Amino acid sequence: MKDISMKTMRDALIEQIYKKMFDDEMIFFLSADLGSPVLDKVREKFEERFINVGIAEQNLINVSTGLAFEGYTVYAYALAPFITMRAYEQLRVNLSISAELMDLNVNLIGVGAGLSYDVSGPTHHCIEDIIIMRALPNFITISPSDCKIAESLVDYTIDVKKPKYIRLDAKPLPQIYNKTDNFNLENGFCELIEGEKICLVTTGNMTHNALNASKRLQENKINVGVLDMIILKPVREELLFNFLKKYECIITIEEGFINKGGLDSLILDILNKYQLGIRLEKLGFDDKYVFDLGGRNHLHTMNNLDEESIIKIVKENLNRF
Repeated sequence: MKDISMKTMRDALIEQIYKKMFDDEMIFFLSADLGSPVLDKVREKFEERFINVGIAEQNLINVSTGLAFEGYTVYAYALAPFITMRAYEQLRVNLSISAELMDLNVNLIGVGAGLSYDVSGPTHHCIEDIIIMRALPNFITISPSDCKIAESLVDYTIDVKKPKYIRLDAKPLPQIYNKTDNFNLENGFCELIEGEKICLVTTGNMTHNALNASKRLQENKINVGVLDMIILKPVREELLFNFLKKYECIITIEEGFINKGGLDSLILDILNKYQLGIRLEKLGFDDKYVFDLGGRNHLHTMNNLDEESIIKIVKENLNRF
């Protein structure tokens, strides 16, 4: 069997969409002039249901909405910062508002979440998307952490007829999940490691840093939980509450702005709603863009998102108990 342990989320997801297109003639795939080797197969085999709108993300949403109005399941593929921020008015008016009145199954595939395009600088970093997409009513926001979760999304995206934003990392990442047969995606999260006093709540790429930090801490007999948030909206609050209530400290970790409505706000809302006396620490970006030069690991180190920084803040919080 071919090793897919470092397969990109994009290729894993598009491969599954490609397979579904053989039996489901109601699937359309649109691209904003963004390609991939797997996408070449879609274009060649299903030429009548593949549209390249060019570098025109706003038009990508317009065309996708029109097809969805006719009952099609649509996948719209572009760079994450541009499909969300350049086309935000179209997302709001065409999809968010219209979905209040009717079923619209448009699935945005945004490649390049967080610091995926590290060396391209702040124009191509995507550290606002969780915040702004969670703000849109009727939108589902999905943030997988590996290729296995990404490929498992297809049935969900076809069956749940609402607009969705799927934020994918651009780089090949190690596989976290061996299988997802027994994993209920609609729960929205997965507890990868059960800890004692502290839990790291993460999403997307940062789940890898959290897992590595947790495993290193285990070597020193410090058991820290790791909870992978996959669906960031909607949230099954009571179910998530039952996982969080056993901890004394939650540390949220995200490649995004903190204190603005992202993952940290999602968790804080639950802690406040259920009046849990749990300490919350937030790791992410302060109110400024990232102009540091260097690769992703360097940018993580500069902004306290690397494994060493996570380990340090865990130990600091343990000393407070």
